[in-house]
Formats: sequence, C-alpha cells, structure tokens
Amino acid sequence: MKIAITGGTGFVGRHLARSLVAAGHEVVLVARGVDRRDPDISKLAHATLFVSDLSNPTDLAQAFAGCDAVAHCAGINREWKEQTYERVHVAGTRHVVAAARAAGVKRIALLSFLRARPNCGSPYHESKFAAEEVVRQSGLNFAIIKAGVIYGRGDHMLDHLCHALSTFPAFGLVGLKDTIMRPLAVEDLVRVLAAFLVGGRLCGETIAVTGPETISLREAVARVAACIGRKPVVVPLPILLHKGLPAILERVMRIPLVSAAQVRILSEGLVEPSGNCARVPDDLLPTTRFDSDSIRRGLPKAGRFRMSDLRCCA
Repeated sequence: MKIAITGGTGFVGRHLARSLVAAGHEVVLVARGVDRRDPDISKLAHATLFVSDLSNPTDLAQAFAGCDAVAHCAGINREWKEQTYERVHVAGTRHVVAAARAAGVKRIALLSFLRARPNCGSPYHESKFAAEEVVRQSGLNFAIIKAGVIYGRGDHMLDHLCHALSTFPAFGLVGLKDTIMRPLAVEDLVRVLAAFLVGGRLCGETIAVTGPETISLREAVARVAACIGRKPVVVPLPILLHKGLPAILERVMRIPLVSAAQVRILSEGLVEPSGNCARVPDDLLPTTRFDSDSIRRGLPKAGRFRMSDLRCCA
C-alpha cells in the first residue's frame, strides 16, 4: 500500500512511517520541513518527502495522488505567528479532507487528543474537536484516534523532562493536586493507526488510546530522574503560577518547556477521554509500561538546555 502522512517528519509521523516501511509499504511524508532531532527520516527507503504546509488543497492532492490512505498526524501545541490552532487544526484538516477526496483516497485516520471537546475555554482542545467533526462529516472512511500523553524517541515529554532535570535542581508540578496520566508508548499508538490504515479495522470509530499503567506525574518524573541519575526536589505549584510561564517561554524558547495548552492538559489529567469512544480491541491494547527500559529507549542525549534552545540563538 501507499500511505501519506501529514506531519510525516514529526514525532508520531516518523515512527509511523518507519513502521509502515518495515512492513513493506510505501509512504509519502507531507511536512513543512525535517525535524532537526531526526534528519535521517528524509532518507528513509520507500519514502518520499513532499514539502508543504496544510494551506493548499491542490498541493496536498498532488501529495496524496496514488495513495490508499492518509494518516493526518500534523498538529501544534502552541501558536506561533501564522501557525494558529484555527489554521493548522481546523482549516488544515478541511484542506486534507478536500485533497483526499480529490485524490480518490479511501481512508483517513486523524490523530486527535484524549480530552478534545467543544466549549471548554481552551483553543487547543476546541480546535482538536473541530478537526474531529470535519473528519466525521467528510464522507470518507475514517478512524479518529484520541491519544493521551505519548512518549518515545524524539518526543517532547521525555526530551523536556530529561533536559529540565539536568538543568534545574527542582521540578514544579502543575497544580497542588498531582496529575494522573497513562503514558502511551509511541509504538503502541502506531499499531492502532496501522490497524486502520492497512487493515481497515476500526472504520467509523472514535477510539481512546492510553497506556496500560496509571501513574502520577510525580512518579513519572521520579522514574525519568532515576534513569538519568538525578534526584530533583519535586514541588507542587499553583496552576495560576504555571499559567503565567507560557507567556514567557513560548516567546523565548524554540520548543517551550511548557505551553499554555500543556498547562491546561496537565491540570485536567490524562486518563479519561472526553466524549463517547469505542473500546480498543484486545489485540491492539497498549502493553508497554512506562518503566526504565521503555524510558531509556526514548531518552535523548543527556544534557542541559542550551542557548540553541532559545529562539534568539537558534
């Protein structure tokens, strides 16, 4: 099969691409560019890089030509200049759907967020839900995957935890009550996506996918810290204090230590989905625990945050 992946050089996109190629499929990586953390993805055998954003349905239709399915994995977790939630998540999804129709694509999978929902006061959550509705009303065979916190090689979670713990003597939890989550290994998520893209399973379903283990953010920090030999002081901080940090960090850091959307996400927890979701079939249930082995497989090169992490020095 030939499968197009929007956000194809991003975290989930490149893991999905490698898995599909390893299974004998051809992929088209639709992306604005190549992530500097994994530049080799552009050289992947049986993969074609199509440089484009989501603003032009005609370009996207060209990228999707001859494809059997599209995995729509492109997304942002903070707004920057013209890259807004409305433009990327909502308008971008409309363009992807229009291009899929024009190219005769039969299946589209949307990677959404576990807690995406309307009328909640969070532009991130609301735009993700709006994208879901675009796909549901597309007339195409679809699957919507609502994922929780995803980790693995090249992610934001382990990357920023590792560098933060190596840089600062203390770690601030979001809120005075500990956040509960179910960390999801990217390889488990990829299996669910491939079941629809290749096998046609889960068609017409909205599926919530989370990891097999419920832990607190405090425990997650402790496990990562143990893997890199750190013993940070972990301090619960009021949500109001954390809400002020993104206003600074989103402006000064290339990839912010925490964004406004992430503060909202962590303040709610990452266990239960929003809305009605179908059950993940037994053979696709995530099995990878957030233990030392899976953490070490996903850890970046050890080290502190550097000047190159700042926008002015990148």
